[in-house]
Amino acid sequence: MTDKLQALIAALPHNPGVYLMKDAEDKIIYIGKAKDLYKRVSQYFLRPQSGKVAAMVSHVDHFETILVKSDKEAFILEMNLIQTHYPRYNIMLMDDSHYPYIALKKGDAYLKIARNTKDKNYYYFGPFPSSSSAYTTIDLLNAIYPTRKCKNLGKKPCLYYSMGNCLAPCLGQIDPEEVSLLHEKIKAFLRGDVGDVVAQLKKEMEAAAERLDFEVAKEKKDHLDAITHIADSQRVELLGEHRDYDVFAFASRDGYLCLALLTYRNGMMLGKKSFVVPTFGEENAQAIELICQYYLDRPLPSLIVSRIEGLEEEIKDLFPEVKVAYPKEGRMLDLLMMAGLNAANSLDASFLSARLDDDKAALLDELGALLGIPTPYRIELFDNSHLQGSDAVGAMVCYINGEKAKKMYRKFKLAEEDAGDDYHSMVEVVSRRYGRLKEEGSDFPDLILTDGGLAQVHATLEGLEKVGVKLPVFGLYKNDRHQTEGLIDREGKTYPLNRTSPLFFLLMRMQDEVHRYAISFHQQKRGKSMFRSLFDGIEGIGPKREENLRRLYPSNEALLQASVEELAQVLPQDSANALYARLHEKD
Repeated sequence: MTDKLQALIAALPHNPGVYLMKDAEDKIIYIGKAKDLYKRVSQYFLRPQSGKVAAMVSHVDHFETILVKSDKEAFILEMNLIQTHYPRYNIMLMDDSHYPYIALKKGDAYLKIARNTKDKNYYYFGPFPSSSSAYTTIDLLNAIYPTRKCKNLGKKPCLYYSMGNCLAPCLGQIDPEEVSLLHEKIKAFLRGDVGDVVAQLKKEMEAAAERLDFEVAKEKKDHLDAITHIADSQRVELLGEHRDYDVFAFASRDGYLCLALLTYRNGMMLGKKSFVVPTFGEENAQAIELICQYYLDRPLPSLIVSRIEGLEEEIKDLFPEVKVAYPKEGRMLDLLMMAGLNAANSLDASFLSARLDDDKAALLDELGALLGIPTPYRIELFDNSHLQGSDAVGAMVCYINGEKAKKMYRKFKLAEEDAGDDYHSMVEVVSRRYGRLKEEGSDFPDLILTDGGLAQVHATLEGLEKVGVKLPVFGLYKNDRHQTEGLIDREGKTYPLNRTSPLFFLLMRMQDEVHRYAISFHQQKRGKSMFRSLFDGIEGIGPKREENLRRLYPSNEALLQASVEELAQVLPQDSANALYARLHEKD
């Protein structure tokens, strides 16, 4: 330990706060919090360390501290600083998702997916750990009940009303008692009480079969099967109590930790989630930190069930309204054992499916050594997408410590005059990206990767030069079979990669991700343009009707299948005739 570190340790106070470990270049490499800064920080240097902690300590040149009033303030400040600087040794969940709720509008029968519960005009059910389960459930509810399907109400009933699958709120004549009854049925369904709807569907299925209407009978049978599937996956009663619980357990193996979560709302299991991260320090403490991270921007349950030592004390300080149970027997212990089994299985699956995740830090070290640059802990990749020069877009994805940092992804709408010119499109995107970072005084990446070889490397460098920024830039070049073969620098020097190596697969993941992100944005923009061109100049089709048509007919192909009568359900007759004629022009 250096004299500088000894002096800094001696000056540490016995107060709560946040500490920032820095290397010789004054770059933050780790951020932590402590109830007692002296006790916590001095442990790094006065006790023998191993693994990733020892690696971190070996790079510490000095550190800084920020004093706060409480442990809760320290935790919030720590998380904010980590998400600003993304230090190389901090282990984060890297989970940016806001779990969905099913929202039922009060005084109406409109269902939607919501990401928060702030609008007081809705009842909320959830959260669902999986978006797919929430969407499956809402699709089933819309199929079974006469819910309102239109986001924006028209001036006359739509096709759903004609089919008996909507109460036509657009007419403004719905009986409040009928809406109230429908609400109660939907609420009962979402609470797991599906007995009445199952009995009704069986009755309708049998009646349809008796009159030989097998199409309707099959539709009812499909609904019954879907309800059974959803009910079986959710009906896990917890001691007969209709409360909100989260159950946590963790498993560890070969330097990795998996935290498993089982989510129960109103006594029903809504799903599970697993987080696999490298271990950093003591496992119990890391599991507790991950749990606290999880609740920073998510609703709290009334109870957390776990056997993680020290969790109750930490939760009490940060979230005093939440209780922690440490079960020793009974149903709660069974749930905890199930969570532990999920953690172990998820960890095994992670090892089997992606060995390249074993040590991303080592792969980034390898990449830096290969390219002759400092280890690139933050990498940004660019790609452009267009269709014969139209609807051109640019996209940037960001990886920090080898993991996706989705909050830092960016989309760019490109100037139409350069839409088909990949070179100038790249210049535009890069100059806009780093010109803004320079203006804001934000951190730059350690490495920029482009897809497209030497030409795109030069375009990226030109974009950087326009805004006076210098950064390492390399391209992913392809062979004559259009397969990515390695990296190329500004001078045209190539760095071939072993196509079976973990580093190659890590770079391919990054390349695939930026392709996916660019193409999805392009398709979204092109879809809007296609609809806009179809509806332009047709009297009677304004923004609201255009949005309704886009929702009912998500593609041109779907619109082509619509008859004039069907279009007239959502448009004035003259507008429906004009749109049908345009869709079926011979030219």
